Amino acid sequence: MEDGDIHAVVQILREEYPRWAEPIVTEVSRQHDPFKVLVSTVISLRTKDETTRESARRLFRLAETPHRMRALSEEEIGKAIYPAGFYRTKAKQIRRIAQILIEEHDGKVPDSIEELLLLPGVGRKTANLVVTLSYGKPGICVDTHVHRISNRLGYVQTKTPDKTEFALRAKLPARYWIEFNDLLVSYGKHVCTPLSPFCSKCRIESYCDRVRVSKWR
Repeated sequence: MEDGDIHAVVQILREEYPRWAEPIVTEVSRQHDPFKVLVSTVISLRTKDETTRESARRLFRLAETPHRMRALSEEEIGKAIYPAGFYRTKAKQIRRIAQILIEEHDGKVPDSIEELLLLPGVGRKTANLVVTLSYGKPGICVDTHVHRISNRLGYVQTKTPDKTEFALRAKLPARYWIEFNDLLVSYGKHVCTPLSPFCSKCRIESYCDRVRVSKWR
């Protein structure tokens, strides 16, 4: 893929995006509540969007603020978010996050990646989602879909999502940073799938190097 092709690729992905349900964390961000975005993202790790959506709804019916979340037990949080992956670990992390926010941040979610990374269970993917979706600050959230497709296209050559993030920060035009995750997550779930991607119906196929793709449909 030629570097200049990214503009055409992003435009096509924008046109395709409305065909599918938006990612759950993006949906939650429409409520303009950084705490809900943070907690939803923690729940979403290694969990399908459909499960995350219902788990988050059950939990937020019990507690929508750090103070109310801290008042719940780990068992209550875990029961609410089950069957999210690693729900017991996440329950412990969510309650601890609420406690730290109250004790160290006046109950507010930090707006910097560096501070967010100090919270339990928060990695670069989660931190970037919070600063971009909640605060509109520059960031590139890289999950498995963004990592896979960016490399499959031949736009970057990296081994891990974290390295993909920094490669994209150096190369991807800043105006695309915030939306890049949503565009590629949706496309990665429905067209550019991990195994046997649907290259025959992919509108960005002509720009793609098909790196490490041996079978496609």
